[in-house]
Amino acid sequence: MSARALMVQGTTSDAGKSTLVAGLCRVLRRRGVRVAPFKPQNMALNSAVGSDGGELGRAQALQAQAAGILPTVDLNPVLLKPSTDRRCQVIIHGKAVGEMGAWEYHEFKRRAREAVLASYARLRDAYDFIVVEGAGSPAEINLREGDIANMGFAETVDCPVVLIADIDRGGVFAHIVGTLALLSDSERHRVRGFVINRFRGELSLLQPGLDWLERHTGKPVFGVLPYLHGLHLDAEDGISREPAAPAARSGDTLRVVVPVLPRISNHTDFEPLAQHPQVELRYIDAATPPPPADLVILPGSKSVRADLEWLRAGRWPEYLEKHLRYGGRLLGICGGLQMLGRAIADPEGVESAPGESVGLGWLDLDTVLLPGKRLCNVAGRLQPGNEPVSGYEIHAGRSQGAALASPAVLLDDGTPDGAISDDGRIMATYLHGIFEQPGACAALLRWAGLSRPLEVDHAGRREQMLDRLADTVESECKLDRLLSAS
Repeated sequence: MSARALMVQGTTSDAGKSTLVAGLCRVLRRRGVRVAPFKPQNMALNSAVGSDGGELGRAQALQAQAAGILPTVDLNPVLLKPSTDRRCQVIIHGKAVGEMGAWEYHEFKRRAREAVLASYARLRDAYDFIVVEGAGSPAEINLREGDIANMGFAETVDCPVVLIADIDRGGVFAHIVGTLALLSDSERHRVRGFVINRFRGELSLLQPGLDWLERHTGKPVFGVLPYLHGLHLDAEDGISREPAAPAARSGDTLRVVVPVLPRISNHTDFEPLAQHPQVELRYIDAATPPPPADLVILPGSKSVRADLEWLRAGRWPEYLEKHLRYGGRLLGICGGLQMLGRAIADPEGVESAPGESVGLGWLDLDTVLLPGKRLCNVAGRLQPGNEPVSGYEIHAGRSQGAALASPAVLLDDGTPDGAISDDGRIMATYLHGIFEQPGACAALLRWAGLSRPLEVDHAGRREQMLDRLADTVESECKLDRLLSAS
């Protein structure tokens, strides 16, 4: 017997689809149901490496954790990683198949659809329940033809839909009614009801609106989820809107700055820092002059050469030179590692037009971007402090140079990773997730200047947050009614 399924679609992007899917997965897991999340098509620059060695959206890896299963590419068979405003890298079943513009991808959708349906069939044979997540909004009528992300998928597999809307944005009733108005009759019938997300205030004051909505649409409101302050879960794509944890009152605080590159990727690397009580983490965009800091981190990038030029246009090299001159520390992760070297060559146009860019020049290494990514989960020892570290690699670049003789990490198979400068002030690594292990995070904070860093169990806190989310979904939703909609 194949699994039951329920699809969560949103009235807007960032309405709470990923969060509700994670919460439902954890609830069903606690009830003893074999459950899996599924997102047919995802557009995001935050990704993970699955247990099967393929690339999938970071949000689906988190949802797999909520469900108590290993992440695999079947949970997210189509991943689109934007490289410019008009082009993206297309990843099918965990492997990149090329860069495409919008029209090219439109023509490619038949193959993408086949991948989606194949993955869904495998999941339905392996699990009892599939919680499906839509993308963006089903009301994007310009994308309806050939749709595999929202109603097109739901209609094909005959999957019921619950619609979630974010009241914190304002206009929640207009969002819901307007979305329904733009659906076809069969799609509208497929929507079983609504969940309202991020509500602040007294529920009794909202009740008249909920009553009107149910009368007007003939569909139930399954629940109203409160705004969960302090809920830090890996973001699907955008920088989290939830404020970072307050810095420690002891005065022993490390100031960390991360530039928000136009194509920043895997910024979920910094969630352990955002939640660390001794860290003051600031993301700096183009409109904000970079402030004084103890540690600056150059993050991953989907378009390393273009983002390097963005740094130059914002006078970041001058800022970093002064930062290092006054004793600050500098860490590069993945694309950030490549930027710190002497040159980045892209002879085959892997990320952009073929060419070569001069790097920042603080590490004696050169990088060549080549087709075929390195995708792997790894473990080893962080050289500062010899602490165990684990993470994952997702990169097309291959780096060589004398700087790599002083690695930042020694992997368990004996392979060196990254570099530490001769003066010890600059470090670089290809490992995403390097702050996840408590001991490794503490060692990095100590290297950056924090005298007595606390060891924070980030993985344990994530589990607590998933349980908190599930508790909220159970208490604030008519859950049996919602799940029976499937």
